Order: sequence, then C-alpha cells, then structure tokens
Amino acid sequence: MRHLLEVDDLSPSEVRAILDLSRAPAPAVLAGRGMALLFEKPSVRTRNSMEMAVVQLGGHPLTIRPDEVGLDVRETVEDVTRTLGAYHAMIGARVFEHSKVERMAVCSAVPVVNMLSDDAHPLQALADVLTMADEFGGVDELADRTIAFVGDGNNVARSLGIAAGMCGMRFRLATPPGYGLSEPDLARIVAAGTDLVVTDDPAEAVAGADAVYTDVWASMGHEDEADTRRRAFDGFTVDDELMARLAPEGIFLHCLPAHRGEEVTDAVLEGSRSRVWPQAENRMHAARGALVWLMEHR
Repeated sequence: MRHLLEVDDLSPSEVRAILDLSRAPAPAVLAGRGMALLFEKPSVRTRNSMEMAVVQLGGHPLTIRPDEVGLDVRETVEDVTRTLGAYHAMIGARVFEHSKVERMAVCSAVPVVNMLSDDAHPLQALADVLTMADEFGGVDELADRTIAFVGDGNNVARSLGIAAGMCGMRFRLATPPGYGLSEPDLARIVAAGTDLVVTDDPAEAVAGADAVYTDVWASMGHEDEADTRRRAFDGFTVDDELMARLAPEGIFLHCLPAHRGEEVTDAVLEGSRSRVWPQAENRMHAARGALVWLMEHR
C-alpha cells in the first residue's frame, strides 16, 4: 500500500506525475467513496483544499474534529485507523507528532496522506513546486532555479527542500542560530538530490534567487515561544530591501497564515511579486493530483 507521509516517499518521476495530474481533468476515482480527514490541528487551507479535491474526484469528504476521536486518548491510533479504513477509500491526517501518521501507515488497508505533521508538510511542498512551475513555464523549467527559505527551520522548510531537489532546484536555507533543521533532516534533503546551502544570513540566501519563501516564526504548538522567537528572528523579515536581492523575475511565496509585520511586510505580501494566493489555490490542485496518483498506485 502506497502512502504519502513525506515528499521523498515518492521518486522524482512520481512527483512529476502528480504535478501533471494536478493540471489534468479530474477523474472520478472516488465516485461513491469517502475520504476521512482527521484533524488534530485546525486549518482553513487544508480543510477546504482537501474537501474540494475529494469532491472534484467524485467522492465524499468527512472531516473529523479532534474531540470526536482523541487519538491515543479515547482510542489508539491503530484502532481509529482500522475503523476508518473500513468505511473510506483513503485517510488524511493533520497531526502534531509525525509518529502518528507513521503508525497509521503501518496498519492501514487504505492510503494514508499526511496533511501536516510536526516533521513534514508534503502537500504544501507539492503546491509550492506547482506554483513555481506555473510561474516559470513548466516543471522542466524549474531545473537549476534557486529557492531561498528565510525563517524557521520547520516542517515546511524540510518538505520544500526535498521537493525542490526532486525538481532539480537549488535550495538555500537561512535560519537564526539554534532554529535550523537537524543534521538528519539536512541529510534527507541532500539525499533527495538537492543542491543545499545553509546560512544564518538572509541576504546571502536570497541573492539572485528565483523565489523567496517564508513562514510564521512561531508555528502551531510554539505559541508560548513567540516573544523569544521574535527576538531571535530579528532581521529575518522579508521586506522590500530583501526582495530587491532576488533575480529580476523572482517571486515571493508563503504557506499562510501570515503574521504581517513579523516574517513578511504588508508591502511584500500584497505586492506585484507575491504569488501567495495562486499558491493557496494550488493546495487544492496539488492535493487532487496526489489523491489521483495514490488511488492509481495503491
């Protein structure tokens, strides 16, 4: 059974196939069937993009709130997974601990999709490379382009670095000391074929890049660190001065929600080089492509 827990569960050719399916007419591969969408963390984009992707494939999405299940509280992860697999063609899970989606994959009789965990955000990464492919003339045109991630070394950065390498891109990661990715995470990005540069200087990372990407400094679950992180990330705001260091056609990306005035200024987020709204829409298209591919390769 194939699952999508992180981008490198796929090969580069499979990533390309999913991106192609994201732009193809939607087949009714879920006609008369359901997909369970299990949330420990709320999300506007994830819920709406996933529900609409399932509908476009002819299926019925069923969103399940955390209080309705209580993974490892009311029932074990394994018992919930087996139960949902008895009703649905697929299971999506947006969780805190990545180990939960791994445990689901081990026992599931249907494909499991990681809709976000503390370690990975594969559907976001697929939407990101789809957005850049749209911008720069196709997937083939991503080869040898450079994307710079400025901010927290989090799940988004990790999955983006892997996806970038699978599309032949260079990846530059700029984080404050103590907020970078772990050595195993960096090794996993390099293993995906990524030309990786790690720095603590945003200006160095962004210079000549084709895209700059950022995310909130205090992700869900780190709210109690917000003040400490604001001090640590001083100088990491993507503003007009940093944008001026991009290549002439360079664009700005953000997975949203944005904390305006912290990791990005209003001027950049709303500026002519921002592609955050097509990027948000592409969450739905990338999810649809991934679901089609998984149903075809169970």
